[in-house]
Amino acid sequence: MAKSIKISEIKTIIFVCEAGIGSSLMSVNALKKKFRKAGVEGVTIKHSATTALEKDIEFIMCHNGIIDSVRDRVPDAVIVGFNLFFNDPVFDEVLKAFQEDGELTSTI
Repeated sequence: MAKSIKISEIKTIIFVCEAGIGSSLMSVNALKKKFRKAGVEGVTIKHSATTALEKDIEFIMCHNGIIDSVRDRVPDAVIVGFNLFFNDPVFDEVLKAFQEDGELTSTI
């Protein structure tokens, strides 16, 4: 059964990539811009390398290509995967969940 988390429980979105630089940093900035533009506040969005993930992270976004290694590192987190670093539909789905105070479910 896929893991879920209520939006009210998410204080930080960790955007994970293999190295923690480059495309993921640009994606984090684009996601922050979407949240600001939508007026969504109260959540921190930051990026991290897979190897730097702490075990107590609750919500992660990462590319589908590394989702298994992220799951191995943080097995209790809700993980939402994406395919495109820019304008992936998942980014809008996550934003919508925050706007509606809904819930997010792991894609794995």
